[in-house]
Amino acid sequence: MILIEDILVSEDIVKSQFACQLTACKGACCIEGDFGAPLSPDELLIIADLLKAVKPYLSQASKEKINQDSFYTINEEEGAETALMDDGACVFMGRDKLGITFCGIEKAYNDGAIDFKKPISCHLYPVRVSENKKSGFQALNYDQWDICQSACANGAKKDIKIYEFVKDALIRKYGSDFYEELKSAAKHLDDKKD
Repeated sequence: MILIEDILVSEDIVKSQFACQLTACKGACCIEGDFGAPLSPDELLIIADLLKAVKPYLSQASKEKINQDSFYTINEEEGAETALMDDGACVFMGRDKLGITFCGIEKAYNDGAIDFKKPISCHLYPVRVSENKKSGFQALNYDQWDICQSACANGAKKDIKIYEFVKDALIRKYGSDFYEELKSAAKHLDDKKD
């Protein structure tokens, strides 16, 4: 583990290679799994405020689910998370003509309709944040999942490490100083390896 600004970072994040290849996996991480994307209390308020602008980017079924049940649920262990459709897909997920998933929130952001990109837990993926709510302690871990094999192969082909792949998300959450320290630690580990 690497300690950066009181946050423990798994060495896998600086050693393992990863770069999403949506043409291969079709965005399976938005469909598979038992839970929705974790949402912070701030994100609940932000998304609630932007929901009207996001809804045009969602399927009719997603809009009905949100209207009937809400856009989030509460997981007793983890807190708030995006609601899931009956098939397990995130309520904000859509599909393009090629069957590749997209995030309705991110699509609204890319079109300039809103100024919020998407939940930070999605933006950071495959990095997951573990947090002790009482102490405020945080750890960043690599969420290894077999559906991401194409992303691992693509990262190896392009020589992109996980921390480089999620650079914008890390800076968004922790700031550029944190990212630069992590980058230096990664270089130091690489130098030690040689």
